[in-house]
Amino acid sequence: MMGFKSFRCARIILSGIELMHMIRKGQMLDKRDIKTAAEPFYSLII
Repeated sequence: MMGFKSFRCARIILSGIELMHMIRKGQMLDKRDIKTAAEPFYSLII
């Protein structure tokens, strides 16, 4: 693994990884019936 080019890139990548872990563990609950772990991630982007 090469490492991060800058602190900003590291922060963005690691926060995205942490977000996906939280979604997978069910810590980000939504009122809609969500079937996959990717759908909450995409709903945060919109």
